[in-house]
Amino acid sequence: MIHTLRVLLYILLFCFSVIVMALCAVRIHYTTHLSRFDPLNYGVQFYDPIVVELLVTSILTLFWAPFIARTIHSRIEHRFINSFTAELIGLFIFFLLWVVGAGIATHTGNLPDVHTHWGNLSSCWAYSSCKVLTAMLAFAWLSWLTVLGLFVTSLLFAAANKAFREPMHGRWDRRATLYGDTPMRNLP
Repeated sequence: MIHTLRVLLYILLFCFSVIVMALCAVRIHYTTHLSRFDPLNYGVQFYDPIVVELLVTSILTLFWAPFIARTIHSRIEHRFINSFTAELIGLFIFFLLWVVGAGIATHTGNLPDVHTHWGNLSSCWAYSSCKVLTAMLAFAWLSWLTVLGLFVTSLLFAAANKAFREPMHGRWDRRATLYGDTPMRNLP
């Protein structure tokens, strides 16, 4: 049951990442192709570095999520790369990437000073560019929340089963799991 939940969360994370990637691409296209009559930044083209960070994070997540979901679902076993420790390290890195991206983007969106281009997002929902930013923030936070859920779930499962060095699929028969001809675990 827990393994099915983890696979479903990875699929959900993949979907959220696709959405964030698309929204980031739309935002970058809009800001790098401004008309000189556009009131945003007085028509001067620019890009938001935090949007690029979210774009890179979502692209990396697009590769990570299916790899791990397939590993869990197919019960793939390779020494370290498919262990709970490797999964937790990867999830911790994605946790940091998503929380930094979403946090800075949220902070940027609520600052009324001259150095930000977003302003207060709650006052501009009539414009499509504002809707894109709002949706991007929402899905960035949902991605972070999904990564947090995956991290906590995997950490608790690995801790409860003393399985940090075990395969991340979490379904094993201690007597049957082998790496080639070498038993993976000590037999009782």
